[in-house]
Amino acid sequence: MSQIRLHKMHGAGNKILVADLRGVDWRPDGAWARSLHRDEDFAFDQLMTLERSRRPDIAADVDIFNNDGSRARACGNGTRCVGDVLLRELGGASLVVATRAADIVCERLSEEAYRVDMGRPAFAPSDIPIAWDVPDTAHVFLSAPDGRDDGLGEAALASIGNPHAVFFVADLAGIDIAAVGPTYENHPIFPDRANISFVQVKARDSLILKVWERGAGATLACGSGACATLVSAVRRGLADRKASVMMPGGVLTIEWRASDDHVLLSGPVEYERTALVAVGERASA
Repeated sequence: MSQIRLHKMHGAGNKILVADLRGVDWRPDGAWARSLHRDEDFAFDQLMTLERSRRPDIAADVDIFNNDGSRARACGNGTRCVGDVLLRELGGASLVVATRAADIVCERLSEEAYRVDMGRPAFAPSDIPIAWDVPDTAHVFLSAPDGRDDGLGEAALASIGNPHAVFFVADLAGIDIAAVGPTYENHPIFPDRANISFVQVKARDSLILKVWERGAGATLACGSGACATLVSAVRRGLADRKASVMMPGGVLTIEWRASDDHVLLSGPVEYERTALVAVGERASA
């Protein structure tokens, strides 16, 4: 029976599992991802799979699973972990991986820090996507499906590969993420669900963030959520184009580059361990 190598890692607290499938023909599905997550040794926020690319300029094709078995199109923290695995193997200072959202450049900044180019954010209703048009996606009032007003104010909507809704709040400590997160993740305006961010602006270059991730729940960090937070703050006139985003698991540096509108995400990668797993069987170290 074939074996695959699993790398258990962290990106600013985001629990990442990198599965190297380049040497096997087998491919995982959502059920396998869910069963892997249920093993306490391999519980993850996102699972990043590496496959051989047919394109010579691409180091690997990357697919992304949330821990509920659903697929994501982008994961900034996970892509930094993928970059660490591949650059340690291949050498060099940068490479390109292909995700469902885009080809992403990953650069090594130091021994334990990497930067990924998340591309241009999208704000058009059809690109996020949302189920109906709104006059301005930077200011959208979302009442709960039962009609109540949670007092969160208007959300800023954007896509950073994945759909995001960002709420700016005066007191982040007063937000019950587990209570309100699922309500807005599954709001009828989002046909594909959404990542929900709650942000407190500390300064124009410093934001505090907590995220309820689509398909994963409350996580210690969310890379695409941090990117959506910065661009939304800029659209609202609340932040400069480069800022530190502080999350429960760590700090990311986000820059919305004016020259080409690309969003750059920089932050740490932490390696925990590697295990070999028989394909199709319950994971074991």
